[in-house]
Amino acid sequence: MSKPDTAFAYQQSSAFGASAVGQVVALYDRILRDFRQAIQAVEAGQVEARANSLKHALTIIGELQGVLDFEQGGESARHLNGFYNVSRGMVMQAGITSSVAVLQELVSMFTRLRAAWAKIESSVAPAEPTQHVRITNRPQLPPPQSAPISAEAEPSSGSGWRA
Repeated sequence: MSKPDTAFAYQQSSAFGASAVGQVVALYDRILRDFRQAIQAVEAGQVEARANSLKHALTIIGELQGVLDFEQGGESARHLNGFYNVSRGMVMQAGITSSVAVLQELVSMFTRLRAAWAKIESSVAPAEPTQHVRITNRPQLPPPQSAPISAEAEPSSGSGWRA
């Protein structure tokens, strides 16, 4: 098994046995990895690698945004929705302008939020592992098209777990 295959297998097993909050942390880790790969690609002049990394990050952000539960999540879900909208706009800007500065700001923003999720994960009682969110190597649906930020957020009727 090659090194990338081993890393992928580890990510899969970790995500499979993680709580919903643990899976969110793992997804934030993947987004951060995508942003760092995009920075390296910009610096190396690798347009295709930059585009692929940013597309993957947008897909994950879209998935995280799509499972927000506005009824149970209330104000927190609305704040996360706004954060994801702003983030997606910044990712698009970084992709168009090849801006390392914007990518570094995204790394900073997601690092802070990832730390908050990790703190939540460590403070809650262990729960049954969930299978609802998985990190996969399979092709994903493209991220939803950016929509203008509105004061009214629509609840998602997506998957079974909620952030």
